[in-house]
Amino acid sequence: MSHHTSKPTLADRGQNFGMRLITRAGGLEAMKNPALRAKVEKVLYRGARQGFRAQVAAGRTFAARSGSGSPTRSKPAKPRVQFDLTPSDDQEMIREAARELADEVLRPAASAADSERTAPDQVREQAAQMGMALLGVPTELGGVAEEASAVTSALVLEELARGDMGLAVAVMHPAAVANCLVNYGDSDQQATYLGAFTDEQSPATGALALMEPQPLFDPAKPRSTARREGSELIIDGTKALVPGAAKSDLFIISVKLDGEPRLVIVPPAADGVTVSDNPAMGVRAAHTGTLHLDGVRVPAKNVLGSADDHTDAVARARLAWSAAAVGTAQAVLDQVKTYTKERKAFGEPIANRQAVAFTVANIAIELEGLRLVVWRAASRLDRGLDASEQIANARALTEKHCAQIGSDGVQLLGGHGFVKEFDNERWFRDLRGAGLMEGVLLV
Repeated sequence: MSHHTSKPTLADRGQNFGMRLITRAGGLEAMKNPALRAKVEKVLYRGARQGFRAQVAAGRTFAARSGSGSPTRSKPAKPRVQFDLTPSDDQEMIREAARELADEVLRPAASAADSERTAPDQVREQAAQMGMALLGVPTELGGVAEEASAVTSALVLEELARGDMGLAVAVMHPAAVANCLVNYGDSDQQATYLGAFTDEQSPATGALALMEPQPLFDPAKPRSTARREGSELIIDGTKALVPGAAKSDLFIISVKLDGEPRLVIVPPAADGVTVSDNPAMGVRAAHTGTLHLDGVRVPAKNVLGSADDHTDAVARARLAWSAAAVGTAQAVLDQVKTYTKERKAFGEPIANRQAVAFTVANIAIELEGLRLVVWRAASRLDRGLDASEQIANARALTEKHCAQIGSDGVQLLGGHGFVKEFDNERWFRDLRGAGLMEGVLLV
């Protein structure tokens, strides 16, 4: 007797974790293009459910597991024949899904989340259902990525931060931990920790903690230290502005080890790890805290990657913050363009005033310049080229112009810009920090 196996329906496929983005995005405007939907289905479904997941005990105690040899890395992005920054169809679909998540979920919740310093559960759940935090994790490891793409990550961060930067950080900071494990971890580290972050029912949260509470902090010279004692490391130091520190399941921190900056995996339950509250001027929805490490002992095998990997993580984090700044600056531009045309003074729209028109034009000019630099840097990373110059340029432009864009956004609204009824004062606070933060996010 022959057995006929019917082709799985979209609903059947939707049970697979690699389809999470598709099932959530199914009702969005971005997915009403049949050709685009079919293409992305094919891309995201290929690696569904690979049975890799680590078994995590209650309380997120990570049981050590052995990998199967070489670590699994994301495949490099396919190079284009010609230099072109236009997003691919796949990237455009994901970008539009992130845009609608920003408009429908993040923006409405932003003001209350900022005031209460917390991201609502429904915001986290919506983002998790769409698989946004797993865009850098290969399908072989339970994620949704067919290839490594800094450009895709930058586009997603840009759109989410246009909704709200604080909430974007709140939902995306676990992705940085997952991406570090993918990019720099050995097979044992991936087997032990990564499964918790791809858990379909209750994904783990974590933080990439590089910042320290010192003036002119240089991430290449952390004051937090690790010294070897037998098969263990003993860690001392302090990490500042750590998002979700009190509820994190795992930390990846930077330390100085053997004279070099390195990344180390630190479980929050380790003796000597304590967390205190550390409210910030901006990105308040991410609920930042301070991580104190006093004689913390972890296995020496918890060192993640090499010194070069630490340098790579710092660069990718800086680019991620610039991408987020692009999104929030876009929110400012969208708002002031409409406001200055509708707001009237002396019988005419204030946009007719030269000083106002020039200020709005300058916001648009600086924003577009930063966006192109961010995209170019991400494109070079995807092609395996040195992007250090472009990332440095993006960082400098973010520091110089984004705080000014935020300030101009407040100024153009006059008295309205100074009150919480409008979003401008929050955008200003968020943009002020985007050029200063280290770690936390990753492309």
